[in-house]
Amino acid sequence: MIRAARALPPLLLAAALLTGCGTEKADPGAAKPADPAELASKAKALGMNPDLVYVTEAPGFTLAQQSVGVQGDDGFSASYADDTGAVIHLYTDHLRYAGQHPYEAKEKDCVVWLEGEGGVSGAVLAKAVRAIHRPTAGELDTLLPTPDPAFTDDQPVQRGDLSPAGDGVPDNSVPTPGL
Repeated sequence: MIRAARALPPLLLAAALLTGCGTEKADPGAAKPADPAELASKAKALGMNPDLVYVTEAPGFTLAQQSVGVQGDDGFSASYADDTGAVIHLYTDHLRYAGQHPYEAKEKDCVVWLEGEGGVSGAVLAKAVRAIHRPTAGELDTLLPTPDPAFTDDQPVQRGDLSPAGDGVPDNSVPTPGL
């Protein structure tokens, strides 16, 4: 009985320590799917079909935000780079392009494929193919910018270098000092 009493406090201590494990809360937006309406609004503003927007993950690679754009007519493309200059390109398009790429995944109504450059190994591309998914709420904010409500397709871009008179050729003259 004395031995049991001596063993009991360490067991209680271990139980107390174990109950404290795993109490950290994950970022609520980390795995939450992106709001379909927000995804549609952002994608359409950039000329992309929202159903064709997918992302991936690869250890050591991060999204190059400036690479996000349209693939083909309404598909999606993005690139992920690492510190060595290696790049993984992600492309999506309609299913008619399925079966043409060594690293691809067929998703809902599209095909997503990856291409590597700068020494990206086939093993890394294969892992990245398995990680293809629709963007989460957290990823969407990084992936697609919020459209500027002031911008509309019916308003031409205002350029400061166009002459208000004449044939509209850009004014590239340089002012002469003292004149």
